[in-house]
Amino acid sequence: MTVYLLAGGGTAGHVNPLLAVADRLRERRPDDVVLVLGTAEGLESRLVPARGYELLTIAKVPFPRRPNRAAVAFPARFRGSIDDVSTIIAERGVDVVVGFGGYVATPAYLAARRAHVPVAIHEANARPGLANRLGSRWAAAVGVAFGGTPLRRAEVVGMPLRREIETLDRAALRDEAARFFGLDPARPVLLATGGSLGARRINRTMVETAGDLTAAGWQVLHITGAASDVDDPGIPDYRMAEYADRMDLALAVADAAVSRAGAATVSELAALGIPAVYVPYPVGNGEQRFNAADVVAAGGGVLVDDADFVPDWVRGELVPLLGDRDRVARMAAAAASVGHRDGTDRMIALVDAALGGGAGDTAQGA
Repeated sequence: MTVYLLAGGGTAGHVNPLLAVADRLRERRPDDVVLVLGTAEGLESRLVPARGYELLTIAKVPFPRRPNRAAVAFPARFRGSIDDVSTIIAERGVDVVVGFGGYVATPAYLAARRAHVPVAIHEANARPGLANRLGSRWAAAVGVAFGGTPLRRAEVVGMPLRREIETLDRAALRDEAARFFGLDPARPVLLATGGSLGARRINRTMVETAGDLTAAGWQVLHITGAASDVDDPGIPDYRMAEYADRMDLALAVADAAVSRAGAATVSELAALGIPAVYVPYPVGNGEQRFNAADVVAAGGGVLVDDADFVPDWVRGELVPLLGDRDRVARMAAAAASVGHRDGTDRMIALVDAALGGGAGDTAQGA
């Protein structure tokens, strides 16, 4: 029996690949023990127990960005977090730590190093976070979703995907998906989404150009997100919804997409061979541009800055692209050429490799 400690959380970008790996480990050998390390505040506090896994929590200790009281207290609190994980590793007999980034990953990596327990890391973003940059220095195995991710000994494994996406048969589900959304399966569909909260620029530009897009012969499925501030244009062939609880069906019916370039979104679209216009989130460290770099370089996507995704761009660039069905087909093939449907299994292979020889590597780095 192997005891796995999966560390990560805070956002869906950390929790979803963690759960995909956890599910496959449990399917593979039900007698193995899969524990999840997170915080009481993160998304994992709801999703992990709901999936049937034991969640072990430690304090959220963010790295201080400026000199203040929190910075003064940080060293002692951080050492406390490492001690807490060390106790978990010892008491639960953890054989390997698998980290996905986030607040809990750094103390997990350091505690594993102290205990000479091997570490395997998955980095979802092309521009890695602080925790995985640190842990990769001594990790026994490092898997990344995108080529060119600057981590030591990184191996491209792709993104661990949800089972329903990994096994999605788009052609077989197209008729069902079209009926679900009130669309015609015989005509092309453009999926527009800015994620669960939505994207103001995408939402507004899509609504303003609704007539241009449908006049080009396309149907539009527009998932606005919870924070939407746009109204349904109310025209034929344009379907608007705040949320899609069957995102697998939305992806099954989509012939092209307009979306943000979050790591999971790019990975799913590429894995399924869906060409896309990527509009990276304009705030942060710019990682979304890097997430889309491989698929754009392969010809499976188009990158446009948030500030440039305006009605004139749609009319001058997107509408002509949609009118060239041969180009859309070439883009679909190019997207699929850099996508990975087997990211979960490839990541688990790295975990197995870490278990097989990682303890020695970790001990050398201690």
